[in-house]
Amino acid sequence: MLAAVGQELENDRRLAPLELSAAQFIIIANLAKAEGPMSASDLCKGISYDAGAMTRMLDRLESKGLIRRSRSAVDRRLMHLELTDEGRAAWPRMREISMTVANRFLRGFTKAEARQLEGFLTRMLENAQPQPARATA
Repeated sequence: MLAAVGQELENDRRLAPLELSAAQFIIIANLAKAEGPMSASDLCKGISYDAGAMTRMLDRLESKGLIRRSRSAVDRRLMHLELTDEGRAAWPRMREISMTVANRFLRGFTKAEARQLEGFLTRMLENAQPQPARATA
């Protein structure tokens, strides 16, 4: 966990010239990897941000011209998100910065060790998620 926090802080520092935080980078990364628009609720679930924090970050990214929000034509309650042309153009530089930071933090690890660490951290994050209430008899 400490490594993940350290990596996020380093990403924040290196993304600062682009006026982005590591949290905003994660949103852009998810949208860049999506095939077409993504619903705001799916994005929120996928990265474990609460709705309020997500809305604030989306507002900032939209004001920077990196993402576009639009209502679903089928269900007006749904908000679709996608990268703008500017967001797609900025993505390779953002990814390069993040990979540089990740490589620095994983220096000296074998590929197997890096995968094992990723597995451990993923399980820790999954364990941190709220568990459904158990039915009582």
